[in-house]
Amino acid sequence: MQNSRKLFVGPKVRALREAKGWKLEACALRLGVSVSYLSQMESNQRPVTSRVLMALVETFEIPAALLDADDDQRLIADLREALADIGRGEAPVATSELRQAVQQAPTFARRHLELHRAYRQLDERLRLTEEAVALDESAVASSLLPYEEVRDFFHFKNNYLHDLDVAAEALAEAAMGEGGRFDEAGLAAHLTQALGVTVQRGASGDLMRRYDPVTRTLWLNAAQADETRTFQMAFHLVSTQLTELIERELQRAGLKSREAVDICRIGLGNYAAGAFLMPYRRFAAAARGVRHDIEQLSQAFHVSLEQVSHRLSTLQRPGERGVPIYFVRMDYAGNITKRHSATRFRFARFGGTCPLWNVHEAIASPDRFLVQIAEMPDGSRYLCVARSIVKRSGAYMSPDRRYVLGFGCELQYASELVYGAGLDLKGPPARIGVSCRICERNDCSQRAFPPVDRRLTVPLNERAIVPFSLDPSR
Repeated sequence: MQNSRKLFVGPKVRALREAKGWKLEACALRLGVSVSYLSQMESNQRPVTSRVLMALVETFEIPAALLDADDDQRLIADLREALADIGRGEAPVATSELRQAVQQAPTFARRHLELHRAYRQLDERLRLTEEAVALDESAVASSLLPYEEVRDFFHFKNNYLHDLDVAAEALAEAAMGEGGRFDEAGLAAHLTQALGVTVQRGASGDLMRRYDPVTRTLWLNAAQADETRTFQMAFHLVSTQLTELIERELQRAGLKSREAVDICRIGLGNYAAGAFLMPYRRFAAAARGVRHDIEQLSQAFHVSLEQVSHRLSTLQRPGERGVPIYFVRMDYAGNITKRHSATRFRFARFGGTCPLWNVHEAIASPDRFLVQIAEMPDGSRYLCVARSIVKRSGAYMSPDRRYVLGFGCELQYASELVYGAGLDLKGPPARIGVSCRICERNDCSQRAFPPVDRRLTVPLNERAIVPFSLDPSR
């Protein structure tokens, strides 16, 4: 399922070679290439062939995903949005220039994104401070930068953590046996047997899980769905048995704040819990067998639709990759609370999402699957699936939580998803974008405001649906 784009990985290869302390001649000998070829490859003058790619993987003992060009595409997209945000009114940086920067200086590009995050944090704090002064308030809301930092960690990991995934799979096979499944009762019994932990249903309100280390009791909320309680038990199990591995991942993450480390620790535990309940090879085979029907997978693995959708977006194990899928969870106000992508599909880092994307329509269509063929401004097309879900509170006076799940794949993989059945894949697509603030389209009648990197004209003697036009010269 590899694409046909030329692969330039010069800075990555140079960094790997220098980390080993190898000279060009010694490295070229190990790779079975000439010194001149290796030198040209490191300076991005020549692409990597499939044979050399395999040699790099074997010689440096790294996963192939480390050299994946999709990582460059993510970095290019994020750079473009960051530059558009700080360069308002100026001509946008050409994509070719961004690509060259990412390929030649990826560390510099990532540092630029870190600086942009710091800028956004400072700008937000200044705005909040001004509002607080104006309203004579004594407190200012805190920034969500730690959450953004953790999201970027998973984003640039391609939402796949190899060591943790493999360890959780091995733990599941040892616990469940070949072909086994854990339902709620079975996992509770396993916790007692493996860890001496007693599971009780006694938590209330919005508390989903609480562990008492003195009595070795894990309290779960009886009002939550069975799949939620099962997931919380799996979280406790993997967090206990894979502690050292989770802590090593945290050390390698290089997160900047204590809050980000704490958030990421929970994220890594959630990732491992999903990998435990849906072991990679078994789940990937089942997904192919039912053409990625999330309802059938939910029933087969005793997990929720959200857990299945999220897990599908992680099937990126080197040599055993599944269909590249994006996954997003959005609340009814349009806030993205989860976003993961193994595709080129991009989510807005700031501001709202495109109103023409079918996740918004799903809000008014509860418990129905909505399917859309969508085209992004770069011409890439996607099969987009959206479904609203409700998480019950279990009490009349407590509001339910309502979300929309969005997932999908590039159109070339649509035949492998059951949701593509009966669709005219060559028909006219819905033309969507990432968000209005960076969308390149000149003719969208749903545009809420102009993009930050384009000049606009407001005609005085005529009025269209959108009251301005964009400068075609950019």
